[in-house]
Amino acid sequence: MSNVNWVLGGIGDIARKRVIPAIQAEPRSTLYGFVTRDAAKAREFPGAKTWATMEEAVADPAVDAVYIALPVAFHANAAITALRAGKHVLCEKPMAINYAQAEQMVAEGRASGRMFGVSYYRRLYPKLLRAKHLVKEGAIGRPLLAEANCHSWLEIEGREWLRDPALAGGGPLYDIASHRIDAMNFFFGKVEHACGIRSNAVHRMGVEDSATVLMGLPGGVHGVVDVRWNSRVARDQFRIIGEEGEINLDPLNSPELRLTTRDECRVENLPPHANLHYPLVENFVDAVLANGFGSVACPAEQGAWVDWTIEQVVRSQAG
Repeated sequence: MSNVNWVLGGIGDIARKRVIPAIQAEPRSTLYGFVTRDAAKAREFPGAKTWATMEEAVADPAVDAVYIALPVAFHANAAITALRAGKHVLCEKPMAINYAQAEQMVAEGRASGRMFGVSYYRRLYPKLLRAKHLVKEGAIGRPLLAEANCHSWLEIEGREWLRDPALAGGGPLYDIASHRIDAMNFFFGKVEHACGIRSNAVHRMGVEDSATVLMGLPGGVHGVVDVRWNSRVARDQFRIIGEEGEINLDPLNSPELRLTTRDECRVENLPPHANLHYPLVENFVDAVLANGFGSVACPAEQGAWVDWTIEQVVRSQAG
């Protein structure tokens, strides 16, 4: 195989802004078709096939890989259907509506022998890769604390399903905390224990408008993630504090990495790709074309770590 034929499940906001352009730009990829209940949405992509269901799409032997960009509640069924049909799968985050579904998805991925990744694209940010290297080489001494805040006002035009817990699972805990929890898993390994608080401080809707997560990570590192859809002051903060200094990545989506120790303070400029999903798609195609010898940025087994952490937060407050 020298080319990957992609089917995209869903043609929503993220798909249009990033995933479709990434597939179209990746030279070894072809946007083969869409799974959508509204075929009219695909008319602007001449030559692409459309199917009403994932079962119909993956029955086509020409399909190599499926990108799942559906509401969270539909991730598990779509992924399992594609994996059982022998297709490679790249799934939007979080993996599933609960950890039990995520576990089942992981099991199906292992049984299929196909590539199965989760779209935690920040793992491929140059500055996160650099920060991980700095931590590993001891630039800030023993890491002690990782903190992340992501605050904004509720703006979900085109993604109204995010308000519905039956489709989204939860609010910012599922939507934006998942990325920050995964970043901490990426730096330090699987969260060992977690708890947290969810609330509706401002907005009255079926999902929370704010969540605070407290985590214990390997090596005794404490992790704190605070996410909000109720702040008119936007924040996108991430820092790692160690015995001998700190790494500041504020704002997380910016190119700047600031290393501060007792001996120095320096800034490195490491911009991400203009399309944040492109490196993710490129990495996945690399893995698929390596015929079992490649690896994806976030394998499903590690993507499920986030679902486990989210479930601990939900359970801790319910208890």
